Amino acid sequence: MTVLMPTVDVHSLYANVYLLSSSAGRLLVDAGAWPYAARFDRLLRDFSPDAVLLTHAHVDHSGGAWRAARRSIPLLAHPLEHPQLTGEVHDLPYPAGRPDLGELVSRAHPKVPADALHAVHPGETVLGWEVISLPGHTHGQIGVMMDGVLVAADAVIGAADGAHLPRAAYNADHPQAQDTLRRIAGMDLRAVLPGHGGPLSPAQVRRRAERA
Repeated sequence: MTVLMPTVDVHSLYANVYLLSSSAGRLLVDAGAWPYAARFDRLLRDFSPDAVLLTHAHVDHSGGAWRAARRSIPLLAHPLEHPQLTGEVHDLPYPAGRPDLGELVSRAHPKVPADALHAVHPGETVLGWEVISLPGHTHGQIGVMMDGVLVAADAVIGAADGAHLPRAAYNADHPQAQDTLRRIAGMDLRAVLPGHGGPLSPAQVRRRAERA
């Protein structure tokens, strides 16, 4: 049996951007926030990924995606996230309680052409990584998992005092986000890599899930 054993590198471009390498290829997860687009472009150049997977369409995770599209690197995302990534819709939950400002923030960000996006679904495998459904923060949020390592997007946030959920106001469906956190806590994992903050142990995630 072949064990892929991924190598993980992380760069904070406001949100975490993960560079995942294994014998199956190079996968880059998320694209950081727009002000970091030049740094993201350098990552694309230096890492030369086979594909970029966007866990969800929020602008702090997709702000540099247009740079990958410009380089003709395949952009992978759940179909539910495509309308916001292309600018067909502008549904952004922050600033909290100000959907009017959220729409302006979304409209100010570069979008990606529809033909640059490729649909991926939970259960599929991308360059050796299993695509995992992580809904709640957005309806189509996904992560990837290999060898007990889960890249969890904003299904969980890392902090100095452990694991957290995003604020309820930032989640499309907060009860669903809580259910997703409990499901992560029940997985057989070695490490959880969040969309913001440092890596989390399974025990840290379980402790937060018990409070959900």
